[in-house]
Amino acid sequence: MRPRPSADPAPGEGRTGGPGGLGRRFHTLWAANSVSTLGDGVVETAAPLLVASVSDDPVLIGFAALVGQLPWLIFSLVSGVVVDRLDRRRLIVAVDVLRGLVTAVLTLAVATGHATIPVIYACAFLLGTGETLAQTAASSLVPAVVPSDLLPQANARLHGSFFVLNRFAGRPLGAWLFVLATALPFGLNAASFLVSAALIATLRGLRPEPAAGSGARSGAPAGGNSGQRSGQESGGNSGRTSDAAAGGKGTGAREPEGRSVRRDIAEGVRWVWHEPVIRMMSLTLCLMNATLLAGFSIMVLYARDRLGLGAVGYGVLMGASAVGGILGALVAPALQARCSASLLLRAGLIMETLTHFGLALAGAPWAAGAVLAFFGMHSSVLGAVETTFRQRRVPEELRGRVQSVFFMFAIGGNVVGALIGGPLVRWQGVTAPFWCSAVAMTLVTVVAWRPFGRNLDRSPSRSLPVAAQP
Repeated sequence: MRPRPSADPAPGEGRTGGPGGLGRRFHTLWAANSVSTLGDGVVETAAPLLVASVSDDPVLIGFAALVGQLPWLIFSLVSGVVVDRLDRRRLIVAVDVLRGLVTAVLTLAVATGHATIPVIYACAFLLGTGETLAQTAASSLVPAVVPSDLLPQANARLHGSFFVLNRFAGRPLGAWLFVLATALPFGLNAASFLVSAALIATLRGLRPEPAAGSGARSGAPAGGNSGQRSGQESGGNSGRTSDAAAGGKGTGAREPEGRSVRRDIAEGVRWVWHEPVIRMMSLTLCLMNATLLAGFSIMVLYARDRLGLGAVGYGVLMGASAVGGILGALVAPALQARCSASLLLRAGLIMETLTHFGLALAGAPWAAGAVLAFFGMHSSVLGAVETTFRQRRVPEELRGRVQSVFFMFAIGGNVVGALIGGPLVRWQGVTAPFWCSAVAMTLVTVVAWRPFGRNLDRSPSRSLPVAAQP
């Protein structure tokens, strides 16, 4: 892998300049991400409960997840261009403030009894639109604040906070707050956006990145890797990030120089298409997310009708994956150091398939909880593998656009899964999505097994400028 300029310490900050050697800027980013992650976890449990309290129609409940993911299919590629052209720190601050205001409006609607299905869908769509910008920018910035050799530790820490705060604490807390006062979890999420924006606004003086058009390209990966589901990227959720030295352009920002949006989009898509490993990861994750969301979009019905759980029990069930996720985050750096990306990716395919079989067969809360804990451990490790692999491989000047292509595939899978989950329940009951997903993942594993073979770690990364490729 070609050493990136940002792998060197910034002026005034040593390589071990901060807790854990990751530096003050990373820990500010981590704090902002943690606040946002907690708010997201709270609302991820409360939102399905809110929709289920308004309607018992499984299709409407499943579509609530679909509406929030739909902007990724519509705006993702354009958002990638915006992220590569603008100051990422300021972009994230502005978007988070706007998302906080939208969530505050939803909170008011819930508190006054005006939270109808159209209102919920409208807020979900607006929040999803903002997420295409904030998450693409945020996931592009971890390599700008952390040396390349410390990316596995940084990503593991972000993934660990995701499982602790989003799944272990946030989701049960969201269910409890919903029972206490229906509007409370949404108000907390609105506040988390504003606090996160305030923290990101304090970031200054990042290491400068290579200028666009320099022809610099990241090289092949160094064997370690990292990643994530449905774009809850680089540690779990829409993290927040930073920019160049005070008064300068943000990390990765560049002048358009008369280039069209269409040309910039094509450049990012072309790079992904000519990178076999990234291309296969994108396609595989798209299918994995489609099978995952088919079941998880109706999980509130699965918990209620099959497991006999109420609102609080549903929150505890959704928090079960955090137990395994925390363990996965702790062991992920060591696994990446000792095992090849090929081995970890193949193991991830098998574990994903077993998760769907397990949930289809589980008939008691303890059994479903054990399966979700198993899934959490696998998801955390797989997330670490995919994310670091991509961070090390994608050129800085293309990072926003490549991330947007990757997220479009990943969250496009979420949209498909959310679209089919409700109809499958209506057709054959609450276990139908899990049985169908188990069969589909078996086929995905067979197809992806060879591409994720032993040569994965040695596959070369393109080193020529995209525009110069034949």
